[in-house]
Amino acid sequence: MDSLIAASARALAAGDALGALKRVALRDDPPALALRGIAMAQLGEHGRARELLRRAARGFGTHEERARARCVVAEAEVALAMRDLGGSPRTLAAAAATLEAHADPANALQARLIAARRLLLLGRLADAASALEQVDARGLPPALAAVAGLARAELAMRSLRIVDAQAALQQAQSAATQAGVPALLAEVEEAQAVLLRPAASRLAGGKVHLLRLEEVAALQASGALVIDGCRHGVRAGAAWKPLARRPVLFALARVLAESWPGDADRNVLIADAFRTKRPDETHRARLRVEIGRLRTLLADLADIEATARGFVLRPHEAREVVVVAPPIAGEQASLLALLADGAAWSTSGLALALGTSQRTVQRALAELEEAGRVRSLGQARARRWLAAPLAGFATNLLLPAALPAG
Repeated sequence: MDSLIAASARALAAGDALGALKRVALRDDPPALALRGIAMAQLGEHGRARELLRRAARGFGTHEERARARCVVAEAEVALAMRDLGGSPRTLAAAAATLEAHADPANALQARLIAARRLLLLGRLADAASALEQVDARGLPPALAAVAGLARAELAMRSLRIVDAQAALQQAQSAATQAGVPALLAEVEEAQAVLLRPAASRLAGGKVHLLRLEEVAALQASGALVIDGCRHGVRAGAAWKPLARRPVLFALARVLAESWPGDADRNVLIADAFRTKRPDETHRARLRVEIGRLRTLLADLADIEATARGFVLRPHEAREVVVVAPPIAGEQASLLALLADGAAWSTSGLALALGTSQRTVQRALAELEEAGRVRSLGQARARRWLAAPLAGFATNLLLPAALPAG
C-alpha cells in the first residue's frame, strides 16, 4: 500500500471524507477508486459511490479476492443507505466468508452487521437477532463496535426490551466516544433520545395519556387486555392476536374497548367498522357475523356479550382493558414512520419493508405527496421519497414487526 492510499484510508476511518478525497481524487487505480467510492458515500453521493465501487471491484485481479470482497461490503453499505433492500443477501454472505478466510475479521463482521441492519429495516426481527448473535463486538474497531451497539439497541427497542436497549446504547456511546466520529456520536444521542419521547398514547376515560416505550412495555407486561393500534392486534400477557389483515375486526375490538366497561352502541360499531352513517338491516346482519368472528378469535381472552343497545366486552380474569393508539393517525402511519428516518427510500424498498405491493405504496405516496407530507427526488427508477422527521415522537412501534409476536 502506497503512502497516499494509506493516508486516505486513515482519513476515512476518522470520518474525514474530504481529506480522503484530496489524496486520491485524480487516481483511477482500483484501490483509489474504492477509497473514492467510500468517501463519496460518506458525503451522501450514493449513486456515484456505487459506480466507483463497482469499477474498483472489476479492476482488482482474480488473485485479489480480499480487495474485491471489501468492495462488495462497501457497496452493500451504500445500498443500505439508499434503502435498496432488494439485493440477494448471498453475495454479502460470500464476501464475509472470503474476508474471514483471508484473515480480515473486522470487515467480515462489518458485512454481518450490514446484513443484520438490512433485516431490521425489513422488520425481520428474529432473523436480525440471529445475525447479531454472530457479531462479537470485543476487539472490533471502536466505530464498528458503536454500529453494533446501535443495531442491538434498535432491535431491543423494537422488541420492547428497554433494559437491553439502554445497555446497548451505553456500549455504543462508549465506543463512539473512543472512535471520535461526530456522525456516530450524533446517531447514538438520537437513539438515546428516542427512549424519552412519547411512542404511543393510552386512551382511557375519554382522556389521552402519552406513553414512552418503557411505559408501553410495562403496560404489556401488566396482563391487561391491550387493544394495540400501533401493531393492530390484541394482547394479554404473552397472548397475541394479530388483526392487521382483518381491519373490520380490529375496528370492532377498538370501539368495544373504548366503550369498556360499558357497552358499545350498534350504530357506532357499524359506523366505525363499515364506514357508513346510514346503517340498514344488511349492516346489522353483517355486524352480527363479524362480532361472532371476533368473539371466536378472542375466546381465550374475553367474552363479547349482546346488550339491548349493542355489545359489551368482558375480559377474563378481571383484566383491565386498555387502548394504545399510535403517535401518527391515519392508514399511512407505518409508511410515514419508515420515511421519518431521514433516508431517501425507493418505492420497492418501502414495499419490501411493509410487506405489500409497490402499487399500494405508490398510491399511498401519491396521497401523502398531495397532502404535502412527503416529497420525491429523481425520476423513474431513480425516484426516491423523503419525509421530514417526526419531531417529538418515537416511531418504533409503527415500524414493521415492531412488537414481538408473543
